[in-house]
Amino acid sequence: MGAFDEGRFNVELENGVNLGGCVELGFEEDPETVAIEDSVKILLQGLGEDVNREGLRKTPLRVAKALREGTRGYRQRVNDIVQGALFPEAGLETGIGHAGGAGGIVIVRDLDLFSYCECCLLPFQVKCHVGYVPSGQRVVGLSKLSRVADVFAKRLQDPQRLADEVCSALHSGIKPTGVAVVLQCLHIHFPNFESAFFDLNHQGWVKMQFTSGAGVFEDDKADIWGDFRSLLKFRGINFEKTCPRDSSYKCWCPSQAISKMGPANSGMVSAVASIIRSLGEDPLRNELLETPTRFVKWLMNFKKLHSFRAKLVSFWSQCEHHLLPFHGVVHIGYIRTEGVNPIGKSLLQSIVHFHGFKLQVQERLTRQIAETASSLLGGDVMVVVEANHACMISRGIEKFGSNTATVAVLGRFSTDLASREKFMQSIPNFPTAGE
Repeated sequence: MGAFDEGRFNVELENGVNLGGCVELGFEEDPETVAIEDSVKILLQGLGEDVNREGLRKTPLRVAKALREGTRGYRQRVNDIVQGALFPEAGLETGIGHAGGAGGIVIVRDLDLFSYCECCLLPFQVKCHVGYVPSGQRVVGLSKLSRVADVFAKRLQDPQRLADEVCSALHSGIKPTGVAVVLQCLHIHFPNFESAFFDLNHQGWVKMQFTSGAGVFEDDKADIWGDFRSLLKFRGINFEKTCPRDSSYKCWCPSQAISKMGPANSGMVSAVASIIRSLGEDPLRNELLETPTRFVKWLMNFKKLHSFRAKLVSFWSQCEHHLLPFHGVVHIGYIRTEGVNPIGKSLLQSIVHFHGFKLQVQERLTRQIAETASSLLGGDVMVVVEANHACMISRGIEKFGSNTATVAVLGRFSTDLASREKFMQSIPNFPTAGE
């Protein structure tokens, strides 16, 4: 097992579990919620925004709801989730071997989770696979494996610690012969303002795999791991991509490089520390010490811009309703008009970047790109924006793999069905997150 906060973990095991710790409908007046709202207003003001603007007026409350829901694991304890769901199951009655409640391996695959990265406060996606070897002639209800994993995922997390905590909780609660946990994690890699212009090979996602084992799985070279890996290969999992346990921070969160970038606004840093405290965490915990600074430096990419000078860029933006990122591709089509010179792809990308790198909603972004391009291209413009939104996975709906398309049509495109269809047919397939 890797190192994690065993003291806090053991206290939770002793105190049992409170499954009623989810955000309640009337939580708006809770001191923690109000404190988060006040901190979000400071962040918005630091970006040069008007907190009373129509699109931002309810943003502090929306952010507070999303964060409290996404970290509800702090209000849940981890013991006894499985205690009421252990069922007697006989093993083999005769012969040599393992099966049933005495040694037959059980694996639950493809549990979709999300968590908030403790390094940068951005959400990351998790595909969780849990296996255990029953003992004592009993098995556990399979849904409890998912519930235990979700309690730990709904906290500020590091993937390796997440795997270790899930593994330890199950091993302590079920008391099996062994437990194994494999996490496939996907972390958005958001470029900073400068690198987005010039890095044409920027990779939008970091993919890593993490494992943890207890009991017969504690030795990662044990034969039982061979059975576990074989059963996961049906899901296309390549264990060669597993992150070494002693280097998870070095190879995981892309925000580690942000710490080296200049000073950050101290008031905004204090506001983020207050948010972390209101969620039930200690902002002075060693792994969280630099998190407020990293988050503020990342957020400042979206400070209001009044001029721009740009070359090739990718489409990245920030949802003004939830202060979570969205990114994707923009397709721009136009009808050549006599007397209007065509413009290069670099200028079109500059237009997208200018409108994207600020607090936005996808519908407005689509319209603004179309209107700006129309003024340069003679008026006959069609724009399709396709994007993955972090808020679609990190809030209650948790819709993994979904994406959103928005369309703007100006000039002849609004009446010429044939031109619209021809443009639509030219659009390539847009992959979902991580593909």
